[in-house]
Amino acid sequence: MNIMRWCLSVAAALCLASAAQAQNYPGKPIRVYVGYTPGGAVDVVARTVGQKISAALGQPVVVENKPGAGTNIAVRAMIDSPPDGYTLMVTANALAANPTLFQPSPFDPEREVAPISLIGRVPVVIAANANAGLASLKDLLAAAKTKPGALSYATPGNGSTPHLAVELFMRAAGISMLHIPYRGGSQAIIDVLGGQLPLVAVNALEVLPHVKAGKLRVLAVMSEKRTTIFPEAPTIAESGFPGFEASVWYGFIAPAATPKPIIEKLHGEIQKALKSPEVLERMAAVGGEVTPGSTQQFKELIHNERVRYEKLIREAQIKAE
Repeated sequence: MNIMRWCLSVAAALCLASAAQAQNYPGKPIRVYVGYTPGGAVDVVARTVGQKISAALGQPVVVENKPGAGTNIAVRAMIDSPPDGYTLMVTANALAANPTLFQPSPFDPEREVAPISLIGRVPVVIAANANAGLASLKDLLAAAKTKPGALSYATPGNGSTPHLAVELFMRAAGISMLHIPYRGGSQAIIDVLGGQLPLVAVNALEVLPHVKAGKLRVLAVMSEKRTTIFPEAPTIAESGFPGFEASVWYGFIAPAATPKPIIEKLHGEIQKALKSPEVLERMAAVGGEVTPGSTQQFKELIHNERVRYEKLIREAQIKAE
């Protein structure tokens, strides 16, 4: 009985200490890692939401870019930081894919990471060179079925979210296309514009200027809903594959042992930020939409995406570059 009372008293003391820590949080600047170079969609979103959190909490939110190894460098740096709420990260789908894509596994997102809040989603699009003779997704399917494996498509790289999205689509549609990986979306788009390949799969924003110039045509978006920047482009789900969804998602995470009251405080401020005109406008500008929700929902998304990607990567034998 004495041991039980001692355990309860220790637990109560820890809860009180955690609550006090959260009440005084934050007492210094908060660092937010981004695993990509400055100026990209993840970086822009991190800085926009970070500014709103900074204003609400009264402390600077400093975004630090740590690109490399498919975001693994940034994730590892965050995981190894003190779990005190002062080192966070804005992550994307790579968090769920990389534990299988890279071997040995660089981290365990369900054991070493504390989800805070999903921010939003941005669609992946399949776009064709305007002179490729592919005016619709129906044309793509017909060409792929006529000559399996002959139709080629470019992506930002092996294991990138656009690559995985197209692999999921090919399995849903029962088709085979030839994947040509590049080191980034810009060069992939350049070669499709030049006619070296007919198709490219990238984030929606990357093809926008070329679609406006009439050089590329968006055949379909791979998100659940149509995107505001290409409202005429149908979703894959609308095009005969109900339930299909393979968008890019962004969210805030922290080291696993970060106190729950701090996670809850950050989650609350992020949810408020997602309602602000500035964040809504910036997400729309990158072709996406904000996605409010609970920490538990974000946790379930990471788990479900990890399971889905693990199956896909193993079956398709996809390896990191």
